Amino acid sequence: MKNLTKAFAVIALTTASFATFAATEVQMAPNDAQSIGTVSATTNGNDLSTLQGKLAAKAAQEGASSYRIVSAGGDNHLFGTAEIYK
Repeated sequence: MKNLTKAFAVIALTTASFATFAATEVQMAPNDAQSIGTVSATTNGNDLSTLQGKLAAKAAQEGASSYRIVSAGGDNHLFGTAEIYK
């Protein structure tokens, strides 16, 4: 029982720290933010939410506080690009 409690605590702390570093999707370039580059991602299938999730993860990995998807396309193999901001 004690090990199970520790496992839940570790999961909760890991999830909380990940949420702190997540990049937020924006519709327009933020006025007070500086563009720090672009990220791109691809995914098999046609699920746009999976592509969006991959772009968000890459933006966060690059240290971005927000990102804006500037292109997405494809049929059974989607690709997308996002501009990232700090």
